[in-house]
Amino acid sequence: MAGVSEGASGLPHPRLRPFVQGYEGYRLHGFEPGTHVGMPASTLTVIVTIDEPIHVPVSSQPGQPGGHWDMLASGLTVHPATVAHNGFQHGIQLNLTPAGCRALFGVPSAALGSWIVELPEVLGARARELRERLSVTPQWRRRFGILDEILLRELHPVPWDDELTRAWELLSGPDPAVRVAAVADEIGWSRRHLGNRFAAEFGVTPKDAARIARFERSHRMLRTPVLPPLSEIAVRSGYYDQAHMAREWRELAGMPPSVWREREEFPFVQALEPAE
Repeated sequence: MAGVSEGASGLPHPRLRPFVQGYEGYRLHGFEPGTHVGMPASTLTVIVTIDEPIHVPVSSQPGQPGGHWDMLASGLTVHPATVAHNGFQHGIQLNLTPAGCRALFGVPSAALGSWIVELPEVLGARARELRERLSVTPQWRRRFGILDEILLRELHPVPWDDELTRAWELLSGPDPAVRVAAVADEIGWSRRHLGNRFAAEFGVTPKDAARIARFERSHRMLRTPVLPPLSEIAVRSGYYDQAHMAREWRELAGMPPSVWREREEFPFVQALEPAE
C-alpha cells in the first residue's frame, strides 16, 4: 500500500524560539498498519492530535503501561517508545527545549522524567482550547498561529544559573568529543555537584545527555536519502566505532541502526514542506 505524507513545518513566534524548536504538522494516510519508534531526543515531545488519539503501547518509561492520548507531553529519556498506527496519523508535534518546559509548564524537565502525561496536566485548560481550535482550523499556517497565540499567553521564562545553562549547552550541543569531566572543569563545579544539579533539572544524567546528543547526530545522518557508510556515521557522531554505535542504538532505539533503517517506512513527522 502506498502511503501519503502531507503536512508542514513552521517556526514559532520569535519570542517562543528559545523554548520551542519548531512545529511539525503531519497528516499521514494510506499506510499499512504498523508501529513507529519514538526516539530519545534532547528536546521534550508534545503532541496534539487532530483526529483520533495517538496509541503508545510501549511507553518510554518502563514502569508506565501503554495507552491512548489526545494530547501528550513527555520528558527526556534514554528509552524508546513504540507508537502504533492503523495507517493514519494527524496532528502537530512540538519539540520543547528544557527551558521551554520551565517557561510553559512551570516545572523542570525532571518533573516529567520519561513519563508520558496528558498535556492538560502541565499546560492547564489552555490545552483543551488548543486542541479544539486546531481541530476546526484546516490550514497549517493558521494552526501554527493558534499555537503561537496560546503559548505566548502561557510563557513565563525562568532563568537558570549560568553554570547550568553552559553545562546543558555543552553536553547537548554539536561537539562529538564533549566529556563530562571537561564540562565540570569549565564551569567550576565538581563532577558530583554537576551530576546532582543536572539530574534535578533535566531528569537525565550529564553522561546520558551526551549519549542522547550522539544518538541524535547519528539519527539525523541515517535519515539522509543518500546514506553514508555506517562506520563514517559512527565517527562523525562521536562514537568510538561502528560497534559502539550499534550497542548504543540497541539501548536507545531497541535495535541497531541498520535494522531501523530497513524497517522505518512510516515517515511520521519527517521531511515535511515549510508552511507558506
